[in-house]
Amino acid sequence: MFKKDGIRKLLNENYPILSILIGIILVSLSIGPYQNGDTIWEYEAASGVLKWGMPYVISWGNIMNQPPLGFYVEALVFKIFGLSTNTGVTLVTVFGLGSIVLVYKIGRELYGKAIGLFAAALFALTPWELILSRSFLIDAQCLFLSLLCFFVGVLAIRKGSVKLYLLSGVFFAAAFLTKLFAVFILVPLLLFYLYYRPKNPRRIFSQLTAFSLPAILSAFLWYQVILGQGLLYIFRNSDFSVLNPAGTVPSYFFVGTFLDNFGLGFFFILAVAFSLLICFSFRKTFSKILVFDLICLASIVTVLGVDFFLGAGLNLNGPYVAAIKYEYQSLPFFSLLAASLAGKSLTLFKSAKLKMKLNKVLFFSTALTGGILLVAAVLFNMYFAHAFSTLNFLLLRMESNVNVGYSFFNSSPVGKDSSLMFLQYLGFAFVLFGLLWAWRRQVD
Repeated sequence: MFKKDGIRKLLNENYPILSILIGIILVSLSIGPYQNGDTIWEYEAASGVLKWGMPYVISWGNIMNQPPLGFYVEALVFKIFGLSTNTGVTLVTVFGLGSIVLVYKIGRELYGKAIGLFAAALFALTPWELILSRSFLIDAQCLFLSLLCFFVGVLAIRKGSVKLYLLSGVFFAAAFLTKLFAVFILVPLLLFYLYYRPKNPRRIFSQLTAFSLPAILSAFLWYQVILGQGLLYIFRNSDFSVLNPAGTVPSYFFVGTFLDNFGLGFFFILAVAFSLLICFSFRKTFSKILVFDLICLASIVTVLGVDFFLGAGLNLNGPYVAAIKYEYQSLPFFSLLAASLAGKSLTLFKSAKLKMKLNKVLFFSTALTGGILLVAAVLFNMYFAHAFSTLNFLLLRMESNVNVGYSFFNSSPVGKDSSLMFLQYLGFAFVLFGLLWAWRRQVD
């Protein structure tokens, strides 16, 4: 039996993240589910697994042009709980909640527990995450498995465990067989590996082999053995071949337009930029976390750069219109960078007490600015999440004044007098209370 003191200690240590998760569950109940053409096709693919054992889409007359694992997972859940859109969206929401936990754990591993909690809250409250975790799409599954691969990979690198490398490789293989975007998680994982400077060639070979084999074997099994199309079939996706319609010219700023208006918001972006500015300006003070900031930055630049190159450089329609999905793998790293601003501001605030008058003003003003930006990012995310939940149609424009973008329909937008609105506000309160509870000791 558990002792009362043990249970109390367990709850006390984990209450903040539990409070955030409870809050997001309540908020999620008041949002969506969202639907569009992609959700319909993916529902058909999962249904096809139940009927024919393959992700066959009737309206296409062909196999779904995505890796298969996500549809088999969805089909298994449908088999257990019944075939319905609500069941599918609930599964996606569970994966979204899992990603929140993993963002917290990764943040705790790299920056510390308090930063991990702030990163989890920022990630969870971003309308970008809330929309995709309430849509029947495989993107939330892919991100969860990618983050799980990265988290276990970080532990493997730090402990030098071949077994953990193998486990991380299994999760990467699962993520890659869910959606090809999982390849982006290799960037932070590789940089983290290089940071620890492995020197033993034999150990390096065994570690990389253990990590790589699951993905190679699983991809070969599906694309070569089962489909009989060869591994190059991976790249036979319409997103890599269908150009934008005549007259549609992607702006070089479409990535920034999406992030500013629908992805992150102005204050979130400003918090990320200010966090990097502080870390570079006070390199000696934050030397221990500078490398983690750089890894997050490199991960973001890679994802956004690929989307920009495919959309604006090659004029491909998928990467341009569906930037919300292409750039999704960067969201956890945006959240980690922005959240680290909380720790940096607190450090500068405490350091200001020991400085001379001029430096004291600089440190205090920098810390205050960082705190204001973070609070604004959280509050504005809540505001826009609330605003989007009241709409029955969302068009995520890629250009400010052009009706081109990725759209969602919401058949049950929340009304002002609805009981779901109360749940939404209560959910926001739980998230904020979890953050305040976690940070109450940090400012003592």
